[in-house]
Amino acid sequence: MKYTVHESSYVDDNVEIDEDTKIWHFCHILKNTKIGKSCSLGQNVVVGPNAILGNNVKVQNNVSIYDGVILEDDVFCGPSMVFTNVINPRSHIIRKHEYKQTLIRKGATIGANATVVCGHTLGRYCFIGAGSVVTKNIPDFALIVGNPGRIVGWMCQCGLKLHPSPKLEENSDLVCNTCKCEYHVENGMLLEKTRIP
Repeated sequence: MKYTVHESSYVDDNVEIDEDTKIWHFCHILKNTKIGKSCSLGQNVVVGPNAILGNNVKVQNNVSIYDGVILEDDVFCGPSMVFTNVINPRSHIIRKHEYKQTLIRKGATIGANATVVCGHTLGRYCFIGAGSVVTKNIPDFALIVGNPGRIVGWMCQCGLKLHPSPKLEENSDLVCNTCKCEYHVENGMLLEKTRIP
């Protein structure tokens, strides 16, 4: 095989897994799931059915990625973080027809024990702090903490906090002290002026 699956894990029929992906102990990949190149799924990860993972996605231990969740390239899911797919679940009411899509954009990081309530989009390179609860759409590069999650600053593509923060002047420029990428704050959004090669 062009990918690696530990002998304790299960991969259902009709699953696409691309080359150099590694699936570790006690995982279950359900039908109609697509997993890209060079992904890593830690111990006790469940994916699908119908979930989509891009390339170079890292999923740490004890994460379940449900129907309706899409992870773009380079997404990081920290240990025991949680996705949901129904807003108002009840044990005695079937709501599979009400699954809401959750889109995690390229390069986003979701910290350990964070919860992402379904039906939202997390922007490119955003950073969800450990234990935070996402209850709305998150803009690109935003640093989110708390319950409910709120913006407390901005993160560079390289994963470091940009300064000054959290109260940024409108129409101001920011530069990452490490990788030297440049950004511009405009209308409450962080825009790239230069990109990491």
